[in-house]
Amino acid sequence: MTIDGMNEEERIREAIKEKTWNEQMTTDSWAVFKIMSELVEGFETLSRIGPCVSMFGSARTTQQHSYYRLAEETAYLLTKKGFGVITGGGPGVMEAANKGAHFAGGKSVGLNIDLPFEQIPNPFIDQDKFINFKHFFVRKVMFMKYSQGYIVLPGGFGTMDELFEAITLIQTHKLVRFPIVLMSRSYWKGLIDWINNTMLNEKNIKPSDLEIFTLVDNPQEAVTVIDDFYKKYALKPNF
Repeated sequence: MTIDGMNEEERIREAIKEKTWNEQMTTDSWAVFKIMSELVEGFETLSRIGPCVSMFGSARTTQQHSYYRLAEETAYLLTKKGFGVITGGGPGVMEAANKGAHFAGGKSVGLNIDLPFEQIPNPFIDQDKFINFKHFFVRKVMFMKYSQGYIVLPGGFGTMDELFEAITLIQTHKLVRFPIVLMSRSYWKGLIDWINNTMLNEKNIKPSDLEIFTLVDNPQEAVTVIDDFYKKYALKPNF
């Protein structure tokens, strides 16, 4: 497979090729401006969306899969509680979540990422709430900054990246301790067992860190975790 007209070996050689000071500064300066433009667009667009919950999950989940229906129903119920839904804007679980929010009449936000494969924006995103990103880390800033909670459905490396980003920022007090909900106990069981039996036993985390997230199996449970959090602090999502 080629990316930007180059195969993998050519891209590696280009990445490690020695550059002059002028070439490096020119490349870095343009990169800074591109990153700044993505940050500005994200801040301007998302600062107006109101309270939202980010929903993460696999782009490869088919419409026939139970996870797709799980995401759609969860988003629908969440929106009826007054929250908007933010997704990565692509197919699979992301599409299902945007679809649920759309048909519930709520805010449906999509933060799409340019990829050489599989990431095509889904049709259920509000057009004024769609942003296309080139940089993953800028996109993650938006997920973390503009979400009042996180619901994580089964997914792959990208989903794990988003999940542990949120957990780490909450653990290190860089992010308000908004609820993180993992859906489908059977899917997450192996990971949670490893965290308990290895990470915790090795004292690389504290027992209290395991309280950062909650495991559930159905949409109503997931929405209740989010809703109860706001009731506890006497907050309303539709402020």
